[in-house]
Amino acid sequence: MRNPVLKRRKVRAFIIIGILLLMLYGKNLLERQSFRSISSTFTEVYNDRLVVEGHIFKISEKLFKIQKLVDHCDLTYDYSRVIEEISNHEKEILAIVAEFEATNLTDQEATYLSDFKRIIQNDLNIKNYNLLYTDSSGVNTDQVKVYDQKITRAQQDLDNLSKIQLEEGEKLISKAKVLINRSQIWAQFEVALLIIMVVVMFLLLFRKSEASDQEMI
Repeated sequence: MRNPVLKRRKVRAFIIIGILLLMLYGKNLLERQSFRSISSTFTEVYNDRLVVEGHIFKISEKLFKIQKLVDHCDLTYDYSRVIEEISNHEKEILAIVAEFEATNLTDQEATYLSDFKRIIQNDLNIKNYNLLYTDSSGVNTDQVKVYDQKITRAQQDLDNLSKIQLEEGEKLISKAKVLINRSQIWAQFEVALLIIMVVVMFLLLFRKSEASDQEMI
């Protein structure tokens, strides 16, 4: 007749193994979610921070070119088409700004970017070359100073946006580190569960063999 004690032990062992398997399954679900979060975080670092920093650099270059044209820095340059050139640079800047706006913006980013866009669209939208230069008086120094002040403010907005990229990038990297450390802890937990499962199975088989030997005696 079968040993009832062995039967109870076997049932308990299978219950324990079942619980451990459920825990492993739950751990794997959490691990998948963690990997998705890590992947999403690094994607955000690239798309919303590194790429955006490249946008800011391109905008700064074009803003510098606008300032050179406004200030008439190159005496040998033909300024007959300067308004058209400034307008083209501004269109290119606004196209990059549109890409910037499509990213995941913080409230601060949205504020600085909105102010920058307004300066480009309104304050630097030069319609008449006489605002910059006339044959009788040369460069309109007072008006050029006004434009320079607007350009300086626009550059400050870009500098602030660049600082935000660094700060937000550091936050995302810290988040990724936390997720990676959590994954390492879960991996150690999985190893511990597997060891426990092996021990339980070993005890089940060992006790079963021992009980069978005793019954034979």
